[in-house]
Amino acid sequence: MRAFLFLLTIVAAAPASGNVGDAVSRYILPALATFSEASAELDAAAQADCRAESLHPAYQAAFDAWMAVSDLRIGPSETAALSIAFWPDDRGSTARTLSGLIAAEDPIAKDPASYGDVSIAARGFFALEMLLYDPDFSGYGPDDYACISVKAIASDLHRQAAALQAAWADDFAAVLTSAGDPGNATYLSEDEAFRALYTQLLSSLEFTADTRLGRPMGTFERPRPRQAEAWRSARSLRNVVLAVEADQRLAHELVDFGLPQTDAAVDSVLVAAEHIVDPAFQDVEDPQARLRVEVLQQAVRATLRAVEIEIGTALGLAPGFNSQDGD
Repeated sequence: MRAFLFLLTIVAAAPASGNVGDAVSRYILPALATFSEASAELDAAAQADCRAESLHPAYQAAFDAWMAVSDLRIGPSETAALSIAFWPDDRGSTARTLSGLIAAEDPIAKDPASYGDVSIAARGFFALEMLLYDPDFSGYGPDDYACISVKAIASDLHRQAAALQAAWADDFAAVLTSAGDPGNATYLSEDEAFRALYTQLLSSLEFTADTRLGRPMGTFERPRPRQAEAWRSARSLRNVVLAVEADQRLAHELVDFGLPQTDAAVDSVLVAAEHIVDPAFQDVEDPQARLRVEVLQQAVRATLRAVEIEIGTALGLAPGFNSQDGD
């Protein structure tokens, strides 16, 4: 489980205030509904034709929809995200688990309703990516076990998306938006609910800079291109851009004032992204390619600083020590 990277502390007498209700009703809930719909379309496409190449468009569209909410780690999303998108996978668990299921022709793939019982490494987007894009897996035929697995994973992903949407719409949205009301033991004040979403915003930007970009960059002496997120499906750069754009939208819904510095910083991210040659970051061993990714990383960090200034400072919030610093 990814820990929050920021602790928020009040540094001004005035309490934080913001538009938690707008962030939930105008952004989070619609984005979850879009993701659920896209996952349903992916499931339908898989049942109609489970071959790898035929599913690429529906897979990409569903992943696009997921990126709008992928970095939320709050409420039902805190645990649901782990099996929807199991990454980073430091131990190669996805390839190993899928290989075992396929070699054994485990009957669980023929019972899609029970597929949720398998390891999270064999579920969600990254299991599908392995089957649809990795040459060691993707050459299956329509009658092969791998094809049956694709159908099961797609169905399981749709069930997860629908359940996540329902959990927010039927319960957690009200928990956030009723913060401070009698009986709300999760958020004792509106400030707590606002800080919870603000923390998600900061954590997402830091995750993009340090993990989505930092992992494939590695060090100058030892870059790690195969550590890039969704490199097999050439989504690494796209995920960075979509995550930052999602953060920008969430930031605007959270407050009722303009964010010109944040918007300018996001524009710089988009400009830097246009200069990336390989969307999968597989060229980071080349010094010039690595430099372009570093520029992108700096632009994402500048966006984080802009959010801290325009939202955090304006509302009397400041980031505390990074939980990984040991301070």
